[in-house]
Amino acid sequence: MALAKIVVDLPSGTWIGEVSAAHPDSVFRVLAAMPADETGVGLLEITSGEMHPVLTAVEEHEGIASVELLQAGENEALVQFETTQPFLLMAVRNSMVPLELPLKITAGRATLELTATQSRLSELTTQLEEFGMTYEVEYLRQSPTSSDLLSDRQRALLVEAVERGYYDTPRECTLTDLADGLGLAKSTLSERLHRIEETVLKEFAAGLDAVDVDAVT
Repeated sequence: MALAKIVVDLPSGTWIGEVSAAHPDSVFRVLAAMPADETGVGLLEITSGEMHPVLTAVEEHEGIASVELLQAGENEALVQFETTQPFLLMAVRNSMVPLELPLKITAGRATLELTATQSRLSELTTQLEEFGMTYEVEYLRQSPTSSDLLSDRQRALLVEAVERGYYDTPRECTLTDLADGLGLAKSTLSERLHRIEETVLKEFAAGLDAVDVDAVT
């Protein structure tokens, strides 16, 4: 499996592309979406400092078959829509790539974060091009399995530590108890667990976006 982040330039003439490009400071999040026979229906969350003009632009665009305002506040709104231009949705459907929601759209660009096989992702890019959409791949990396990360001995040790409660809060098993049960020196066990933890945590952190330091203090 591969993990990918693809930023798609929505084609001119499409309602979400034109409305979001005309209001670049607004954020559109597709919370749910489903293709119909020749249309697409979805649930859209809008965050904007100019809500009335944005809603008016959505309602009046020729690519919108119907729109219903479900909730509205000063800077946020929730709408249900049906569009005759579900090009991005159709490209995803045709490639059989699971669509991970919410789908964020700003300034005429949609950000897709996907998990799929390499062949499915390749088919998606082909579909995007066929629907007249250009795109940029921000990252593409393989999702390793546990067998790629850890040796058989490391996996067995990790499973044993988990099952004995070493990683419970509070701990059901101390490092000394675990070492005695496994017939290892405490220092040896500590070093082996540290290497396992380092490998797993670094792999996990590699898949995360950068975090503001102030957010963790």
